[in-house]
Amino acid sequence: MKSIFSKVYEKIKRFFKENYIFLIVISILIFLFYYEFPFVIYKSGGTINLEDRVVIEKEYEEKGTLSMSYVTAMKGIAPFILLSFCIPDWDLMPLEDITTNGDYDEVLEVGKEYLSEGIDNAIIAAFNASDYSITINREIERVIYISEDAKTNIKIGDEIVEINDNKFNSLDELKAYINTLKEGTKINLKVINNGKNYEREATIYKDIDDSLKIGVAFSTTYEYETEIPVSIKMKKNESGSSGGLMMSLAIYNALTEEDITHGLNIVGTGSILASGEVEEIGGVKYKVLAAEKNHADVFLCPEENYEEALKVKKKRNLKVDIVKVSSLSDAITYLENIKK
Repeated sequence: MKSIFSKVYEKIKRFFKENYIFLIVISILIFLFYYEFPFVIYKSGGTINLEDRVVIEKEYEEKGTLSMSYVTAMKGIAPFILLSFCIPDWDLMPLEDITTNGDYDEVLEVGKEYLSEGIDNAIIAAFNASDYSITINREIERVIYISEDAKTNIKIGDEIVEINDNKFNSLDELKAYINTLKEGTKINLKVINNGKNYEREATIYKDIDDSLKIGVAFSTTYEYETEIPVSIKMKKNESGSSGGLMMSLAIYNALTEEDITHGLNIVGTGSILASGEVEEIGGVKYKVLAAEKNHADVFLCPEENYEEALKVKKKRNLKVDIVKVSSLSDAITYLENIKK
């Protein structure tokens, strides 16, 4: 028995001795392709035709397309990091700039919360702009950011149900209650996260503006009823709120007899509030390039991103028309009057 083990051991030892260079190279390659450095690489993505995503009972035919453009984010593995120094449109960003704990999964989780918020805002804004009614029953606040100054065990994705046994109907009510307390007060919270109930704690502190805080920021989603059933289909790997404007336009166009596309390929970006206001987004450079790549006639973007988008167009000699909007109403008015 001893001799058998000795022979096996000798074979293994000889194999490693004869192939150690190969094994070292393989180990390095595995490390380089699987180890995640604390960076994210952003690059131009593509466009998504929202006609395939908006599911609505009363839908009028459209001749053109309404699409949202998106950015592709990749994990910071060595090959991608090296390529980001060679490819002009690949940008390297430290994880600490976009997340509280350097966790790529947290970036995705926060992005999904923003997506849920964007979808609800898009539906509310579109119905308010149309002839159909929508009734909002309740606001839902979920944590998307935790400050380094916060003294709490609150987690990303927590929905705060109660604070010290007090329930709230809106974020404004929650903030107002916190400001009735004293600095240093420890509060008890009941939260829901992924369908499970948890108890959390937090300590009230004063911010630089002398307001009282617990050191978290929220996304707001809603429970609502629409006169006509509507939903937006999204994939598991999709996130972020920057598609809100285009989702809202797609819903509005589906609810409205007049086709505002006029047969054109319309691409755009911009977060939207439930009030219909369009807000600034990040990564407009990548989204303009994605629109051009997909032969867009028009690219709609928030007013705050317009100058940057225009610079990209001039620098790259792009054909797409860049149009700035500050609200859903602006976008609808422009498209209603556009000439083919």
